Amino acid sequence: MASMMQPQIILLKEGTDTSQGKAQLLSNINAVTAVGDVLRTTLGPRGMDKLIHDDKGSVTISNDGATIMKLLDIVHPAAKILVDIAKSQDSEVGDGTTTVVLLAAEFLKEAKPFVEDGVHSQNLIRSYRTASTLAIEKVKELAVSIEGKSVEEKKGMLAKCAATTLSSKLIGGEKEFFATMVVDAVMAIGDDDRLNLIGIKKVPGGNMRDSFLVDGVAFKKTFSYAGFEQQPKKFLNPKILLLNIELELKSEKENAEIRLSDPSQYQSIVDAEWNIIYDKLDKCVESGAKVVLSRLAIGDLATQVLRSSYFADRDIFCAGRVAEEDLNRVAAAAGGTVQTSVNNIIPEVLGTCEIFEEKQVGGERFNIFSGCPSGRTATIVLRGGADQFIEEAERSLHDAIMIVRRAVKNSTVVPGGGAIDVIPRQLCDNAGFDATDVLNKLRQKHAMQSGEGASYGVDINTGGIADSYANFVWEPAVVKINAINAATEAACLILSVDETVKNPKSESAQGDAAAGAMGRGRGGGGGRGRGMRRR
Repeated sequence: MASMMQPQIILLKEGTDTSQGKAQLLSNINAVTAVGDVLRTTLGPRGMDKLIHDDKGSVTISNDGATIMKLLDIVHPAAKILVDIAKSQDSEVGDGTTTVVLLAAEFLKEAKPFVEDGVHSQNLIRSYRTASTLAIEKVKELAVSIEGKSVEEKKGMLAKCAATTLSSKLIGGEKEFFATMVVDAVMAIGDDDRLNLIGIKKVPGGNMRDSFLVDGVAFKKTFSYAGFEQQPKKFLNPKILLLNIELELKSEKENAEIRLSDPSQYQSIVDAEWNIIYDKLDKCVESGAKVVLSRLAIGDLATQVLRSSYFADRDIFCAGRVAEEDLNRVAAAAGGTVQTSVNNIIPEVLGTCEIFEEKQVGGERFNIFSGCPSGRTATIVLRGGADQFIEEAERSLHDAIMIVRRAVKNSTVVPGGGAIDVIPRQLCDNAGFDATDVLNKLRQKHAMQSGEGASYGVDINTGGIADSYANFVWEPAVVKINAINAATEAACLILSVDETVKNPKSESAQGDAAAGAMGRGRGGGGGRGRGMRRR
């Protein structure tokens, strides 16, 4: 009898956890639905905010779907798919992150009873993909093009799209103010795809209305030495020199040494060091630039009191340790080129602007370049009370900027307010309205044979329904198309999973590798004094 027993076949490592079949699929659906329930209350103009704090003590207040999904630290493998589609929606179109998560969760919630009744998941997947195709065709049919409009008409329509996005944000009370600002910023960069050409700077204090748009570049005053105050703070039509080099005395490399046979030679070495830096400063002055910016440090020799201040005596403004992003934006706006050497500086590499000035904004001082010839950049300076409020305002403006950019590129908009049942139902629930009554009225309008009711959606102000197109509740068509596509693919992906395998953690010790990677300690050595240049 023993000889007839088959040997046991072991495929997976001991301790591996596997689950499969209908129970596994239902478990994944329940996990996704639970995540969707977390975001439900944040949808729409009357959506609530979530306060999230981590173990480090940082606090985030937001109703942005992508931000919340990123901070929730979801561990369920199937539910993590919702995090991915929220990030995808945010990076692709900027808005609709909550919508895409709710749609995916609702698709799976509706599929759950069919799975329990034994319907094969591939049949459900096929049906969802067919429905997605039909829905996208309908969105394209309802879309209205903004091509062929005058500049002012186009800016007005884009402002309506931005206002629709901002209406559900923390700064929704000032949506018209910020929508105009966002449209002006996007139009300033033209056809350029680089989002970093629009800078957003945050200055605590004041109120939202104190925020302003700079048609050019603005950044906070960088670290400076005492002599900085002697420099001029305003220029008209200055030439701008952009550098990526240090303008200070550089220390020698580690363990470098110079051996002298005669002590009197020491002074000549010190003089050589100082002559090198003075030569660099002289070449900057000879270039004719009145504003010198560098990504690396500009030392105390150029700014502090040593023969007074080198640049200040020559009526030149300088700033070192400028952030690379800000330096690149100045280059794009002023028409200059960042230099890695001060040798042979030609006029073509210098930028210019109509006005350079240093201004006080709240508790910060800003360097502002306005009236730039290239004009391919803009800066929004955000004001507000609490830091958390300004952070959320920045995220809101990012969404609005993305929406306006997509509307410019795709040039078609659709009315908002909700069409697929889950969206208008949740809009009503979040606003405290009777969802059943509103949905009945909405279905009646959408079912009209003439098609004139197709643009109707939920009216958040009255608790009824209204023509969303006539009320300027507009969104780029690409937002809806991308949301339907992403939600359908996520739902189909989860429905196609029939088994989950969880491998046990590796128990191999890594202590030896960590010990072997320890760096060598440096040997003790004496410091080196800096000599002074011989006059």
